[in-house]
Amino acid sequence: MEERKKLNKTLKQHWVWAIALGSSIGWGAFVQPTDWLGQAGPMGVIIGFTIGALLMMLIAVSYGILVQNFPVSGGEFAYAYVSLGRVHAFICGWFLTLGYICIVALNVSAFALMFKFVFPSFVENLQMYQLAGWDVYLVEVIIAAVTLGIFAWFNIRDTGLSGSMQFYFCVIMIAGVLLLTFLVGASPEAGLENVKPLFHPGMSSMAAIISIVAISPWAFVGFDNVPQAAEEFNFSSQKAFGLIIFALIAAALLYSFMIIVTSMTQPWVDLVDKHYLWGTAVAIKGVLGNAGLIILVVALTMGIFTGLNGFIISSSRLLFAMSRAKVIPKAFSKLHPKYKTPYVGIIFTVVLAMLAPWFGREVLMWIVDMSSIGVSIAYLYTCFTAYTFFKWSKNGVLNDKQQAAPLKKLLALVGIIASVVFIGLLLVPGSPAALGKESLIALIVWVVLGVVFYLFKYKEYHAIPKGELDYLILGEHGKNTIDEEAATQHIE
Repeated sequence: MEERKKLNKTLKQHWVWAIALGSSIGWGAFVQPTDWLGQAGPMGVIIGFTIGALLMMLIAVSYGILVQNFPVSGGEFAYAYVSLGRVHAFICGWFLTLGYICIVALNVSAFALMFKFVFPSFVENLQMYQLAGWDVYLVEVIIAAVTLGIFAWFNIRDTGLSGSMQFYFCVIMIAGVLLLTFLVGASPEAGLENVKPLFHPGMSSMAAIISIVAISPWAFVGFDNVPQAAEEFNFSSQKAFGLIIFALIAAALLYSFMIIVTSMTQPWVDLVDKHYLWGTAVAIKGVLGNAGLIILVVALTMGIFTGLNGFIISSSRLLFAMSRAKVIPKAFSKLHPKYKTPYVGIIFTVVLAMLAPWFGREVLMWIVDMSSIGVSIAYLYTCFTAYTFFKWSKNGVLNDKQQAAPLKKLLALVGIIASVVFIGLLLVPGSPAALGKESLIALIVWVVLGVVFYLFKYKEYHAIPKGELDYLILGEHGKNTIDEEAATQHIE
């Protein structure tokens, strides 16, 4: 057997917490509040995200169980393999790869959008063309490319460096949100009377809440970056679950604070009706002036940086794990000769994300909406795998991987149901959060590409003996399978 490549254990607990929180928040909390308000109203958004966070916590139970048992890079790719085998592992990894890279692309596009709002005369130069009603400028493309190049360099140099940066970015982001909340709340020009009506006047409160719950997999995606980095923990994997829960609570609070801040500045219905490019910035600047805008820009920048950094880490580790299992080209499992980081996956992620600004924001949003399906599929595989780990009672035969734990099995079942509901809300026609035609077309294209790629790799992938593949994907835990197979052959 060839040697299984391993990543260095350099990530500290607070860095991993910051990876989960920063990836969950990203740019959305600072750019999307007016869109969400127009969709559900202030209370509809807050209740929707609260329910979404609770559902994510139920799903996180399964993640905590599996990270503890399989602390390897690949996360959901490895979990799908454990319960359902190599075909489902590929399906899960294929969808998740798309989701992660799309989020990197959307974050860097949001960074260019922020520049366009703050420095319009600088960015709106050298217009190249228009796609789906969105003007594409060369300056935007350059800003995105330079930003991605810098983060690629940081991630290639040292995982510890990117992890520590992630923590400081999160601290600054949280401080910015709390400061905005205090300043707007204390301003005589703002007030809670502007928060009314609490729900969108044009729809039922239940429909408003459901429309926000449906996007929770997208809003909170990032906590699942923790298992992608599990192989690099320099602490016990048993602590992963607590870090995920803490990150989800913090993310839900930050989303809620930004909704409250935005809706307090002026009557939110009027704000939404004006269709500003960046409504939150207009609202805060109107109350706090340039000082408030600067605080918001700093918080947004930190949110974007944490999203970029976190998903570059997770996507490169997922590609590394899939390559180590020989399901994608071998180059992705190469480690940098000096820094021992999966540099090919980092470069690949960044290069693909650099293409995003060329297609305009509207086209990219179609792809990102579709990628929510991929994330939900990964949640489903994870919860199903955790479900198979446990028995309802001690009756019957338990194998060496199972234990009687009815509560954990029930929570995993609830996670399965929640994941199916998320997928249904996105795919069922007439749902408040159903994907648009363009997003469905993008989803079909990605599925077709996955089928073609899988058929191309089918013979090589299935030629790997199960024991060897167990070891490549699961490490020392999988190596036990090889030892058992060898012992069985010796007895025979």
